[in-house]
Amino acid sequence: DKQVLMEPGTIYPVRVNVHATSNFPRFDRNLNTGGQNSRDTTMVVARNVVYHSAKYPSHLVLPVIP
Repeated sequence: DKQVLMEPGTIYPVRVNVHATSNFPRFDRNLNTGGQNSRDTTMVVARNVVYHSAKYPSHLVLPVIP
């Protein structure tokens, strides 16, 4: 119901629609500042980790296209 920044070191479940990751400029980039993407000029590098263990299983679902 509202946007909040993620806390470093906290593990979050995330679903990624790959169509949105490759459709710039239709979808705005994320500057990782929590500010206004349309006005901000400063970017912050986001470090993302994909966990893949028994405790934190991860998977990819890939479609089969004939």
